Amino acid sequence: MINTKLNTDLTNTEEKPVENTKTIPDDTSGIYVRGHIKIFDPSTGEVFIDKSNAIHYENFSVALASSVANKGQNFVYEMNFGNGGTSVDTSGIITYLPTNTVGQNTNLYNPTYSKIIDDTSIANADPLNNKITVSHIPGTVYTDILVSCLLDYGEPSGQALFDNSQNLNSEFVFDELGLRGRSTDGTSGLLSTGLLLTHVVFHPVQKSLNRLIQINYTVRIQTLTNLSSIG
Repeated sequence: MINTKLNTDLTNTEEKPVENTKTIPDDTSGIYVRGHIKIFDPSTGEVFIDKSNAIHYENFSVALASSVANKGQNFVYEMNFGNGGTSVDTSGIITYLPTNTVGQNTNLYNPTYSKIIDDTSIANADPLNNKITVSHIPGTVYTDILVSCLLDYGEPSGQALFDNSQNLNSEFVFDELGLRGRSTDGTSGLLSTGLLLTHVVFHPVQKSLNRLIQINYTVRIQTLTNLSSIG
């Protein structure tokens, strides 16, 4: 007897689709950036500001890509200072404005002073005190950019003699600062067209002739395989 079931099974066999064995990208990975500043007088140890700062993520993405692609621009280059981040009423209550982290051409509210902190630049007049170092611990997935900036006794030019100003809107009573990238056209200082990478607003701190001000600015770049595991 002919096994009709077996014949039917052989003739009606359909080709099974080939399973896709390609590796699916890990869409939960990413890069997390955060920053922290400490502003103090290194001669007395008095700490004025110790807080986290805001990251301009659009501009930072451009800076990272430009740096990795070795395009010679948008890397951290200078520190900008301003006095437009707060307002103080007659009773002494301070109102803090939000940080400027939206819009590629954004700036400090009112930039009044700037220093080059790229210690590889010939335009940096004091690379020993105004510098950038990179710190990485082997085996970890984060790397720190450590920015050091010193406002010496004699700078800025035109500052008050003593730190007792009653005018909190004075040019060198700072209440905001940010890191700015190297511009594409070579401009620097208050005229720089470099991208604003970070911004922080804080209570007013006066720079005067009798006072040193040191800024230690840390930016941590962390790669993540799971965005829910930010450390």
